[in-house]
Amino acid sequence: MLFSSPLHAIRGWLFGAHAIPLASGAPARASHRGSAGEHVETLLATGKTLLGQRITYPAEAPAEVTADLITIDPGADTGWHVHDVPLLAYMLEGELTVDYGQNGTHVYRAGDVIVEAIRTAHNGRNAGPGVVRMFAVFLGADGTPDTVETEPPG
Repeated sequence: MLFSSPLHAIRGWLFGAHAIPLASGAPARASHRGSAGEHVETLLATGKTLLGQRITYPAEAPAEVTADLITIDPGADTGWHVHDVPLLAYMLEGELTVDYGQNGTHVYRAGDVIVEAIRTAHNGRNAGPGVVRMFAVFLGADGTPDTVETEPPG
């Protein structure tokens, strides 16, 4: 399998991490899967989003997995949006403050693992001096948008 340079770097960060703080506060745990010489550290195992929603997959089309590297410049925000599909994100760099309206605000930092809210409007803002970088994996469906712009909650 061929990987582009950024994915090689992400793979190294993910598998080289020894104690990754999770957005849920749960500690990473060693796994006994794999063969001799292979070391697997589970960063997160959950059936719920960060807001406690059950994770459900779109059923209207064949599955489609999308992996993105997302960079947010200092002072920039994501704009209000929703995800209708499950999203797992790993914070690589920086600090992102996400406003979930009536569900509160969460701050994510490098090393955090996030299972993002589904069908809940939110806006992420980089208030720090450097860029925010995250590796995001959308577990979607063919023809179903991973992210949809929306109005702020009213």
